Amino acid sequence: MTTIRTPDRRQLCLGLAATLAAGPARAASWAEGENGLRIVVMKSQRKLLLVRARVAFRSFPIALGAHPKGPKHRMGDGRTPEGQYAIDGFNEQSRYHRALHISYPNEADLKRARAAGQEPGGNIEIHGVPPGYESINPSSFTRDWTDGCIGVSNSAIEAIWKSVSLDTPVTILA
Repeated sequence: MTTIRTPDRRQLCLGLAATLAAGPARAASWAEGENGLRIVVMKSQRKLLLVRARVAFRSFPIALGAHPKGPKHRMGDGRTPEGQYAIDGFNEQSRYHRALHISYPNEADLKRARAAGQEPGGNIEIHGVPPGYESINPSSFTRDWTDGCIGVSNSAIEAIWKSVSLDTPVTILA
């Protein structure tokens, strides 16, 4: 199991200073491998973390599907998946403020759905809020409002959007 700890202010400042001092060569080495950026979604804690070298350096509150407990089983069940995925698309024209598409369903999801004779669904994204709610930037969402996606504030999706690339790993935990 991966250890995730939130750095204190001093650790963040030291890490930023080290990264800036090292220049482009250091930045390039942080793009892949154990030190590569990853997204960790903690459904039960309603948090999305940006993690590098097993250290969470940003945390955002999230909203989930209408039925948040348990993994997604089929299309239309209102659940957010659980498992290992990756960012496989950027959508600037989303009906929400920007959307990062997640590679759901993976092989395990397909196998589970097929065994039950169901369609797994798809179009699972990390996205901002719909038009008319742009000013919302909560410390936590008071209810789950997506169809199975991971909803964040518009300021959060902007920060996440700028941090990730195609194939950024996404781990969604219960």
